[in-house]
Amino acid sequence: MQKVFQHLARALLAAGLAAILAGCASGPQRFIGTLTSARVIDLSHTWEIQSPIASVNPKYSFSLAATHGKTRGTFNDGGQLSFASEDMHWSGQHGAPSIDAIGHIGRDGKLFGGVDAERATASPGGIGAAGVGANLAIDQFPPELMVNRGVLLDVATMIQGNASPLPANFEITAAHLERAAQLQRVHLRKGDTVFIRTGWGPYFRSNAALYAGEASPGPGLDAADFLVRSGARVVGNDTLTFEKRPPVVTSPKFQVFPVHMRLIADAGVYIVENLNLEELAAAKAYEFAVIVPPLKVKGGTGSAVRIFALVPR
Repeated sequence: MQKVFQHLARALLAAGLAAILAGCASGPQRFIGTLTSARVIDLSHTWEIQSPIASVNPKYSFSLAATHGKTRGTFNDGGQLSFASEDMHWSGQHGAPSIDAIGHIGRDGKLFGGVDAERATASPGGIGAAGVGANLAIDQFPPELMVNRGVLLDVATMIQGNASPLPANFEITAAHLERAAQLQRVHLRKGDTVFIRTGWGPYFRSNAALYAGEASPGPGLDAADFLVRSGARVVGNDTLTFEKRPPVVTSPKFQVFPVHMRLIADAGVYIVENLNLEELAAAKAYEFAVIVPPLKVKGGTGSAVRIFALVPR
C-alpha cells in the first residue's frame, strides 16, 4: 500500500498538486482528501451506436439481452427481483476513447523489439497466445502509466487564436509542438503522457461523418519523432486515428500509417484516440495528473478506456 501511495504522490506532484506531500505525511485520510478535492475532468466521449469508428474496425453494437420486464418473477420470489443485462461488441481500437497496445502495429513483419508479427498473432486467442509477443498485449500495460504526469499541447488554439478546430488538411509538426509547449510554459519530460488538441473533439458527436471522413488534422512523422525524442510513453489526441489523415506519405518511400509505425512498432509508444480535450483546454490545464486504465484483456491489441485528468480546483 505504501508503494501505491508513493507512486500516486509522485504523479500528482508532477501535475502541480504539491499538497499531496502533506497528505502523505499526515496519513491516508489526508492523502485521500487531497485526491478527492481535485477537479476531475473527463477526457472521454460516450459510447453510442451512432458514434464514428474507423472503417477498418468492427462496428460497436449494444443490445439488451435481458430486461427487467422479462426477468421479474423468474426466481419464484413473488416478483421482487428483476435484472437487466446486455451484449456489447466492440474493437479495442478507435472507440470513445481507446488505446492501442504495442502489439497493434507492425513494420516489415516485426513488432516492437523485433518480435515476429505473424507468429505473435498466429492464434485467435490474442497476441502471445501462440507463445510469442505476450508482453506486447494490452493486459501488460505498465502500471506506472495508469497514473502519470499528463501534458496538453493545445496546437489548435495556438494556430487559430481561439478554440476553433484546425483545418482538415493541417499537419502538426515538431515546431508546432515545441512552440505550444513554450507558450504554455510546460516542459515535456521522459515518461510523460502527452495529449495534442486539434479541436476536432466536438465533431465526434456534432458531425460524425466529417469526423470519420477521409481527412483530419494530426501529427506527421516530424512530430512523431519529436514525441519519441521527448521520451513520451503515451500520446493521444482528439481525432479518429491520431495521425494526420489520409495517413499516407510517399517520400522517401510509400508508407501507410507512418506515424503509427514510428511510435508503436519502432518506439513502443502507446497511442490514444478519440479523446475529448475541450474542458481541459478551456481550463488551460496544461499539466495534470492523468488516469489511463485500459481493460485487462489477455492478448488484446487495444482496449476501450475511460480517461480523466485531475487538476487543482
